[in-house]
Amino acid sequence: QVQLVESGGGLVQAGGSLRLACAASGAIFSIYTMGWYRQAPGKQRELVASITSGGSTNYADSVKGRFTISRDNAKKTVYLQMNSLNPEDTALYYCNKAGAFPYPWGQGTQVTVSS
Repeated sequence: QVQLVESGGGLVQAGGSLRLACAASGAIFSIYTMGWYRQAPGKQRELVASITSGGSTNYADSVKGRFTISRDNAKKTVYLQMNSLNPEDTALYYCNKAGAFPYPWGQGTQVTVSS
């Protein structure tokens, strides 16, 4: 059974940094493009960053230049380094395959940025 477990969230002041991690178990990992998503209260879930099996990355305009996605296929883990955080980044962050046929969603990790 596929399980995605996100970690690393927390409360941080504006301008601060966090590093999120997502470990995948029971999943075929290395061949898929993986992404980090976030969902703020009252808003739809959005894809903020993705990384292909070969390491090519793509970012939403709102996080470009501040967030960096990376992956370790041997560990079946994808990371999101978040710098220069601002209150608009406050959300529940999830990882999953980017695109169609996602794995079952994990619980996510909460990121709260105070002004």
